[in-house]
Amino acid sequence: MKPFSWLLSSRNRLDLVAGLSDGILTALTLAAGKLLGPEAAMSPGLALRVALAAAVSGAFVFFVAHYAVLRGELVEAERQLNLTAHGRLVTSHLGRAVLIEAMSKALVTAMFSFMGALLPLMVGVLWPILALVVALVTLTVLGGILGNTAHGRPLTWAVSMLVGGIGVLYIGFFLKIV
Repeated sequence: MKPFSWLLSSRNRLDLVAGLSDGILTALTLAAGKLLGPEAAMSPGLALRVALAAAVSGAFVFFVAHYAVLRGELVEAERQLNLTAHGRLVTSHLGRAVLIEAMSKALVTAMFSFMGALLPLMVGVLWPILALVVALVTLTVLGGILGNTAHGRPLTWAVSMLVGGIGVLYIGFFLKIV
């Protein structure tokens, strides 16, 4: 087994894609003003803080989402099995396994969210406008890969991700959060 192959497995595809795109989009939203403004300047410290914020918020959102879905599946299994006592599966070994799985998926998402935000922002430390190009190209390539793996139209997915990234960039520039 190759090192980290579990990380890139189809089982973690949602976490990887969601983390990368969440990190990139969070970085564009928060830092667009710094990257496009008249005094375009990104410091390494700011890049790390934005990437950390993306990772923390991504981890929380995806933990809650995964945990809610998995617990819901246990509740639905109870209903389908006609168990008279509700909540038994959730408080069993299965309930703990669901919690651990949700935490591990949130960790994977956070890691990719951090990397997705950090890559363009660190490029932005040297060349602010190039950071936007890196972010938008990465989103476009990610969209194409998603379209291919989802047996969709890669070009449509790529263009959709690009347009979404440009939209978020515009909103981030308009809001000038950082």
